[in-house]
Order: sequence, then structure tokens, then C-alpha cells
Amino acid sequence: MSVPSNRRWFQRFLLPPIILQSVLIGGGYATGREVVEYAGRFGSRGWFSVAVIFVGFSVMSILCFELARVSRSYDYKRWIQQLIGPLWPLFDVLLIVMTMLVIAVMVAAAGTILKETLGVPEIVGMSVTFLAVALLNYLGESVIERFKTWGTLVLYMGYVSFAWIVLDGVPATEGPVAGSDPSLSVATVLGAGVLYVGYNLAVYPVVLFSLHRQSTRSDTVLSGLLAGVMMTIPFVLTFLCILRLEAADEVIGAEVPWLVMLEGVGGGWVVGLFGVVVGWTLVETAVGGIHALVDRVDKNMGDLPGFLAKRLVTLSAMQRGVLAGLVLVLAMGLSRFGIIALVATGYGLLAYGFILLLALPLLTVGIAKIVRLGR
Repeated sequence: MSVPSNRRWFQRFLLPPIILQSVLIGGGYATGREVVEYAGRFGSRGWFSVAVIFVGFSVMSILCFELARVSRSYDYKRWIQQLIGPLWPLFDVLLIVMTMLVIAVMVAAAGTILKETLGVPEIVGMSVTFLAVALLNYLGESVIERFKTWGTLVLYMGYVSFAWIVLDGVPATEGPVAGSDPSLSVATVLGAGVLYVGYNLAVYPVVLFSLHRQSTRSDTVLSGLLAGVMMTIPFVLTFLCILRLEAADEVIGAEVPWLVMLEGVGGGWVVGLFGVVVGWTLVETAVGGIHALVDRVDKNMGDLPGFLAKRLVTLSAMQRGVLAGLVLVLAMGLSRFGIIALVATGYGLLAYGFILLLALPLLTVGIAKIVRLGR
């Protein structure tokens, strides 16, 4: 049975950006903490960082999609091996650490947000999130794709609504944004944008399983540009609200800046809706990150010692669900460090590793392979 043309168009062009965006917008992004750290604290000069972020995501997406297409490498191990050869286990270590950090931020954010917006006890919010993530990983890729698609729609509607409420409810201010540091150079701002793109390179292995439907270079270029746009728009909306808000000192110092902004323009049902939307987003992030991690474990069974490789050929659905639950338990322990410390320190350090092991190889070896194999 043939697939309807409109569905084929969606799968070729929109599904990869949706998957990337849904994993990218994790605990730090959805709370607004990442936007403060990598743009908001610079005031209006943060637009330089935003420009770098858009260009960086667009270029990396196009190169990632096109390399997968021309080399027919739609699984993580084969895709990364052609870029860095025997060094690929180092990238695996970075991905595991980054996945754990992202999920830790997600867990910390889930507990804080659900408690402050819906009055749900922190342990209950964490437990519900835990069960939802484990269940979705147990159900498999097709369910995850549908969940992410609907989640992206909910998220975008939520972000547009929240931004409209803040921008409409707070009068425009003149001069530098409160809490910003005018002594920081433009080079520092641009560097923040590079670091933001750098540590978020961890999302790209997650999208590989969905790229087999792209058949031409125009497919990958258009889809890559759409990914750049979709990955940047929520960042821009949050940044605009930070620029508009007069009490930006409170926002810049908050673990959940969006809560401070929404409480300042009314609170009530808006804050409750924010809890629902961001709760869904946090589950999306954890599902995507853990799915990629479990998928790597599943596909790398052959690298285990001989007797184990024979016994553990592939993971069952139950084993995948248990492994997802174990990762979440470990992330709960990391979440005790707090959102601000995890975003500012953990993400920043990992960014350099991803730039070295993925961005630079993709811009050199990757482009060379695309040119050589391109068709």
C-alpha cells in the first residue's frame, strides 16, 4: 500500500526537524535557563548569539542529514565511525554523560515546575515522569514518533501563547536590560552561541533513524534549514520576553526563568498551563535522549566480550524499558546539583568535547565524504 504524498512530504522534510527540536528543548531550554545563560544575560547583544545559534544548527543539520543520505548510514555507530574512526567510543562517552546531564536537568525541572504550578509533590512529579518515559521507550519507535509530533505542536502553541502574554502584558523598556553585563565583549557573546550549538550536537544521533526517507540533496538541505528554524524559534521567543521584562535581575537569577516571567504578568491558570506544557516537553526530552542511548546499547551488543555477545544478541522490549528506568534513576541522583549548576558548568564543559569530536570532523571529513559520494 502506497503512502499518501502529504505524509511522505511530512516524513522527508518535517519529521527530522521535529525530532531534533523535541530532544533539544529539554529541561534547561523549556525552563528558560539555557536562554538566560547563552543570550539573555548579554542584554540586546544576545542577538549575536541567536544569529550564531541559527546558522550553527542549520549548517550542522544539513551536513548531518546529507552525510547520512550519501553514505546510507542511518545508525549512530556507522555514522560516527566514518567521521572519527577508532575514536568513536570517546564520542559515545560524551553522549552518555550529556544524556545523563540533560535528563538530570529534566528531572530537577519536572519536580520544581510541577510543584510550583500544579501543587504536585516533587516526588510524585518525578515518579509520573519516570513511568511515562519508561513506558514510551518500551512501546517503541512508532509510538515515540507520534508522541514527539503532537508534543511539538503543543510546545509551539504553548511558547507562542506564553510569549504573547508576557510581551503584551509588560511595557517595552529603554536602555540595557537589568541584570545584563555591558562589559562583556561581542566575541564573548558570539562564543556563547558557539558553545550552545556545541553541546547540543548531542541531539543529532537521535534523528538518524528517521532520515532514510530523504532521497535527494534538496531534501536534506530543505529539511536542515527547517531544523535550524524550528530549533531557534522557541529560543527567540524566550529571549524576547527576557529583553522586555523590567525585573530581569530576578529572571536571570532564577532556576526557572519562565515561571518568574509568567507570575509577573498574572500567574494563575497561565502558570498551571505552563506546568502541563513543560511537563510534556520534559518527558519528550527524556524519551528522545534515552531512546538514543538504549538504541546505541542495542546496536553495539556485538562489541561485548565473546560469551556475552552470544547471549545478548539484542534487547527485548522489557529490557529496553528496564534500561530506560535505570538511566532515569541515575539522573535523579545528578538532579540534586540543581538546574543552574548543571546548565552553566556541565553543559559548557561538554560543549568543547562535542565541537572537537563532531563539529570539526563534520566540517572537514564530512564535507569531503559528501563531495566524494554526493549524488
